[in-house]
Amino acid sequence: MKRCGRQVAWFIALGSTTFLNVAVTKSYGAEPSQSAQTVRSFSIPAQSLEDGLARFGQQSGWQVSVDGKLAKSLTTHGVSGTMTSAQALNAILSGTGLTYTITGGRTVVLTKAAANITLGPIRVGGSLNAHEASIGPGVGYVATYTDAGTKTDTPITQIPNSVYVITKQQILDQQAQTVAEVLRYMPGVYAERLGTSSIGSAAGGNANGTGSIMMRGFASTQYVDGLVGGALAAGETAFVERVEALNGPASVLYGQVGPGGLIATQLKQPGETPIRNVSVGFGNWGRYEATFDVGDKITKSGNLKYRIAGIGVTQGSQTDYLNYKRVGVLPSIKWDIDEKTSLTLIGQYLYAPSEAQGSGYPGVGTLVPGKYGYLPRSRFLGDPSLNENGQKTASFEYQFQHKFNKFLEFQQTFRYEDSSTNIKQTYLFGSLQENQTINRRAWHQASSHATLALDSRLVGHVNTGGVQQTLVAGMDFRRVDLTQNITYDVNGTKPINIWDPVYYITYPNFSLSSPDNIRIQNMRDVQYQSGVYFQDQIKWKKLSVILGGRQDWYNDAGPFIIGDNFLTSGHGVITKPYVESDDKYSSSKFTWRAGFTYNLDFGLTPYFSYSTSFLPQTGSVQYNGQAAKPLNGRQFEAGLKYLVPNTNILLTAAAYDIKENHYQITDTEHPGYNADAGTVTSKGVELSAHANVTKDIRLTASYSFNETRATKSNNKVTLRDMDGTNLGTISEQGKYIAGLPRNMVNMFVDYTLPRQIFHGLGVNFGIRYIGSTYADNANSYKVPDYLLFDVGAHYDFENASPMLKGLRTQLAISNLANTRYVTSCSSGMAGGTCYYGQAQRIYGNISYSW
Repeated sequence: MKRCGRQVAWFIALGSTTFLNVAVTKSYGAEPSQSAQTVRSFSIPAQSLEDGLARFGQQSGWQVSVDGKLAKSLTTHGVSGTMTSAQALNAILSGTGLTYTITGGRTVVLTKAAANITLGPIRVGGSLNAHEASIGPGVGYVATYTDAGTKTDTPITQIPNSVYVITKQQILDQQAQTVAEVLRYMPGVYAERLGTSSIGSAAGGNANGTGSIMMRGFASTQYVDGLVGGALAAGETAFVERVEALNGPASVLYGQVGPGGLIATQLKQPGETPIRNVSVGFGNWGRYEATFDVGDKITKSGNLKYRIAGIGVTQGSQTDYLNYKRVGVLPSIKWDIDEKTSLTLIGQYLYAPSEAQGSGYPGVGTLVPGKYGYLPRSRFLGDPSLNENGQKTASFEYQFQHKFNKFLEFQQTFRYEDSSTNIKQTYLFGSLQENQTINRRAWHQASSHATLALDSRLVGHVNTGGVQQTLVAGMDFRRVDLTQNITYDVNGTKPINIWDPVYYITYPNFSLSSPDNIRIQNMRDVQYQSGVYFQDQIKWKKLSVILGGRQDWYNDAGPFIIGDNFLTSGHGVITKPYVESDDKYSSSKFTWRAGFTYNLDFGLTPYFSYSTSFLPQTGSVQYNGQAAKPLNGRQFEAGLKYLVPNTNILLTAAAYDIKENHYQITDTEHPGYNADAGTVTSKGVELSAHANVTKDIRLTASYSFNETRATKSNNKVTLRDMDGTNLGTISEQGKYIAGLPRNMVNMFVDYTLPRQIFHGLGVNFGIRYIGSTYADNANSYKVPDYLLFDVGAHYDFENASPMLKGLRTQLAISNLANTRYVTSCSSGMAGGTCYYGQAQRIYGNISYSW
């Protein structure tokens, strides 16, 4: 074998060793005529890579070829357990910087991993080794294993429900700034429903329909490393290894989760492969960014490893006077105490003094033309004199694992997270007047959100005859302490002309002794959740079955304190803050799921599942004073998963039917309250593709259809025009739920052009289509669909000169055509409120890895 006239090749095959000129050739075993999906038993200890590949050839029957220069001096951690040959080879190559291609089902060719493909660390040992680490960054755009889906390292094709993964490489290629932006290409997820008015933070009310990230028609819950997240700041992608969507009910393993599913992120932590990367970024709106990510062994043996990531960024936004600033650090240490015990410590601190979180605009001037056309997206309808919106988040986490023997292991994860926010802003109040002004009010919010969470479980592995079982029994506990102090200045803010705004005229006094009308609303809420759960993963030949159940208990208590200087006893008479209510609430529920997959010989896996959900709707109060009842849901799901043999291509198709009781919607007749929509049904289809077509072509694509309607409701809802005029009342039953598109289509492709000609240049292209939505549950009027294009380019300088190895530059442009679009609207007595989507954004990045 020759490459540019100088390649030195050696082959591994059984029984002979021959030296041919400058080529070293070894042969072990027969050519791999069997599928890469065949399960075998492997036992290969840590040793030199050459010897490890020789043992692999003997045990797999595969023939492997590799350039002798690439394999020289490399070592492998080995592999042990029952798995496919492809999984075993990937584990052997973990940390070597090599990857492989199966050519024609006959031989395996090892090559150096392309610099622009992220290779994750591989967990080795035990009864099952993932094709890649279930918590790692994935390879290219493909991850075929997950920990989030079952709390065990499980192939996605053996899980009877939809699990989608956005890999680290895709995050980097798209230059996503927040977790919400990462989800733009996720099937079944509408992540930017509230446009630039939402940052997609993990914290928020549990009343379904009030969240900004929607999954299968319902508000999502965010989890970090398997525990619920409560950060008030937007998720930081510089700290994230991968992002997963578990579409559909996930209460059996996670407790209080809505029927649409959850978003699971994995934080960076030490791995087998050393990491040394720094970068600087730039972009429009005055963006400047710097990051670093460094990790390596502390001890010579490697049993103690560290990793630390950091970011600093400052920029403006498409809206005047709104800036995005943050600085953060994520240190972590992993200690392999012995061969059976490990402890990982992770800390995080994020300071975001400004989050560039805007607000809604009047529908007249955004959705439809106003007196002078359309409002520019740069228009700020607040006041720079009262413009604070900052967050702080600090957390500590540990992950502990101990294997008692090959049959039983113990796992525990703990996190304490403390997040706070300080907001001083104005908001629009009332309808657009004939003189083109809107009244405003001022408010000040100081809140904190402290979450303590613990998840402990035993994992057992039992083989009985031809039946393999992975058993999980666990319990978790969560305490959330929420303090929220809000003061409203009702009349101390002047109206604003939306076409000719005048700034620096708002200086409210938030004290009760103020000459302005002041109202105080303070809340202290302490929530307790505990649960016990079990799961049995049963594998017999090609059949995989999952059974699981959980009992949840929930308690919620805390005072609601109010005060004012005008409302209770008249203007100027101070009513000192007093406890208006001190309600206590508790509920419990048993949830369960069951499903199966069947893996056919050619890689296709049909599946079916049934699952239930439970979610107390904390903070959701109806106009009659009653707290919202817990959400109780169920889902049927059937689908196909196809991991194309001898490739890195995963195709999925899913159809689902969700029925949810006590779905909460905004009460348009009583602002500030919610209404029980009764029973809501969500039906849909999701198609997806994640593919590393070649080492230079990567692709992700999906189509999502969702129809969410109120199928059983006694509510009457009001039809309104854009000005808020009452057009009569109608039954809510049969109407579409507001703000949810029926159709979403997206595709993103990255292509590194032929290196012989373009010397390391790559380009990418994305397309995003979001269908139309309704403004309210009366379906009064529609928000039109929109189509967006994303493009980018990257260049690896190593291809120009070996001296520049590790230097890479990148450019990403989202919304290439600078399309003006509205993500959703809401209606009300004061007229419609609409949310602008992100304008054209240009981000550049220069990074260096060594």
